[in-house]
Amino acid sequence: MKNILLKLNAVTMILLFTLALASCQNTPGKGGKVSVDEFENLLTSTKNAQLIDVRTGDEFESGHLKNATNININAGDFDQKVNALDKSKPVFVYCLSGGRSSSAAGFMRKNGFKIVYEMPGIMAWRSAGKELVTGNTAPAKSGMTMEEYNKLVTNEKFVLVDFSAVWCQPCKRLSPILDKISAERKDKMILLKMDADENPDLLKQKGIDGIPYLELYKNGKLIWKHQGFIDEQTLLSETKL
Repeated sequence: MKNILLKLNAVTMILLFTLALASCQNTPGKGGKVSVDEFENLLTSTKNAQLIDVRTGDEFESGHLKNATNININAGDFDQKVNALDKSKPVFVYCLSGGRSSSAAGFMRKNGFKIVYEMPGIMAWRSAGKELVTGNTAPAKSGMTMEEYNKLVTNEKFVLVDFSAVWCQPCKRLSPILDKISAERKDKMILLKMDADENPDLLKQKGIDGIPYLELYKNGKLIWKHQGFIDEQTLLSETKL
């Protein structure tokens, strides 16, 4: 009987631990990072939702979610504009690939906002084929076509493509590493830098939903790819450059 009770207590502890762990995860009604589909569903079902785009004005005008308000996280009045929102109501925040919106959401939570939802970003939204609205002050950007891109990466040398953006911190850390490798191996490789903000259609066609994003080609054939920051040693080890 004693052994049975000990086993039951052990099972009970496991169940309690599992329930406690689950309660710490992001769940609807508590905010947190959600998928594109969850973000859209929650946004649609929330009356008078506060939808905030924290990118630059130019980025916003080139394509944004319907009914979004642009509050540039890098602008001097960001804190003031955010604190003017209703902290008791849910806030939906996004940027291009999730970095700036994560920082914005963290600021909001520290300043008393009860529910803040974060989306992976415009890149993931566009990749999922969802609707964007274009502003009136700037034409929609499309950038390089897939045909043009394929021509650029077709070369006897290795072609290393770096999809990045000027505001992306991991991209800034990665850039000098790529420049160094390119300079040291200029006889065997070409470094091609692609601005994610300037080439939204290309990113959508390629299914890229996060930056930095790297691709390595040889004679037009994709032989390696990587999303996120990578150190020099790992990059060289994986690519054999």
